[in-house]
Amino acid sequence: MNLQKHVSLNLNLRGLGESPTLAMSERCRVLRTEGKEVLNNSIGQSPFPVPNSVVKALKMYAREKTYLPVKGLPELRNAVADYHRQKDGIDASADNVLIGPGSKILMYLLQMSFYGEIVVPTPCWVSYVPQAQLLGRQVKLINTTYEDRWHLSADSLTELCESEHDTYRPRIVILNYPGNPDGGTYTVEELKNIAKVARKYEVILLSDEIYGELHHRGEHVSIANYYSEGTIISSGISKWCAAGGWRLGTFTFPDNLDWLLAAMSDAASQTYTSVSSPIQWAGVTAFKGSVDIERYLWHARRIFSKLSNQCAEMLREAGARVHDPEGAFYLFPDFTPIADNLEKRGINGSVELCDRILCENHVATIPGAAFSRPENEFTLRMSYCNFDGSKALAASEAIPLHEDLPEGFLDHYCAKTLESTKRICDFVRPRD
Repeated sequence: MNLQKHVSLNLNLRGLGESPTLAMSERCRVLRTEGKEVLNNSIGQSPFPVPNSVVKALKMYAREKTYLPVKGLPELRNAVADYHRQKDGIDASADNVLIGPGSKILMYLLQMSFYGEIVVPTPCWVSYVPQAQLLGRQVKLINTTYEDRWHLSADSLTELCESEHDTYRPRIVILNYPGNPDGGTYTVEELKNIAKVARKYEVILLSDEIYGELHHRGEHVSIANYYSEGTIISSGISKWCAAGGWRLGTFTFPDNLDWLLAAMSDAASQTYTSVSSPIQWAGVTAFKGSVDIERYLWHARRIFSKLSNQCAEMLREAGARVHDPEGAFYLFPDFTPIADNLEKRGINGSVELCDRILCENHVATIPGAAFSRPENEFTLRMSYCNFDGSKALAASEAIPLHEDLPEGFLDHYCAKTLESTKRICDFVRPRD
């Protein structure tokens, strides 16, 4: 490697920093060793256990030890394609599925394999932009607003495409819904309008639908229904199947993006080779689904829905503005309405806000700046999954699905989440 290239790579890495979510978890660990009771609302990990049928499958295939094909176990790729055909109504093919050790590395390989511009609406997941920076790729941010429900609009995408000298330059636009950090989703009309613009300007869409099954009403719709020829669907088992540590992600391509799939497969063969054999075999059970898994999902959605709405209402009463949660397990409150009060206390942006909440009220959250929002904006992400999911799920299973969870359910089974929300509210309320 010549010196100039070596320096260039170092510059890409210098100052990048650790993932904000992982860094905050480490701060929580340190504070706990000092004897402080810290409530961690920063981590994005499902509290529920992995479904029993999927765990049993992992045990059954634990002795599998051979290297599997780079693109993935054929049975799993078939199961993923069937899943998207049945759940999303799209014409997915097993030949167009790529399996990776989590969707995170697949997104990195996509940006490495693609030679064009990456477009990301903000707020966005914390790793989209740093991954592009690692690769020295050009990133265009489209800042959305609270009034737009933090959504990318067809108009803003049109404006970006038409403002460039080369209108039809190669682009990938990343959509993520239900969203991290905001927990919102897109309407069918919004998806159709975005798809129309993407088709007109020949934009590739990476639709990150990792939280699709955690739409609180079970009504997730993939944009691939309206722009099948240009949409890559990202999924996996880390969120809806609560198997984040298993590291299994999937990309499903349309036929005419086979060249990009081939490039990513080549990159995969030179990096991770293939995903763990037992994990892939267990993934077959997860993606094939069953009555038990569907029942599991409905209970998880019911708990998340009730809990998120109560937390959102608490935040509103404390002066924040926050949209009604629609999916995933995050809220993205905006404390702009009480900015004057915060500034009087020496808080001038999201980083200081989250730091003070952690230090003074011992609740960990992630600042909006980590999601590529302006540093002087008073936004943060709080997850609402810091409760004992096994106990909550067992209790919910004793209550028929057609009934609402009873009064007091959240107080008993999700007390830490409610307490951490209360501490955030106590911190931001005006003080004499």
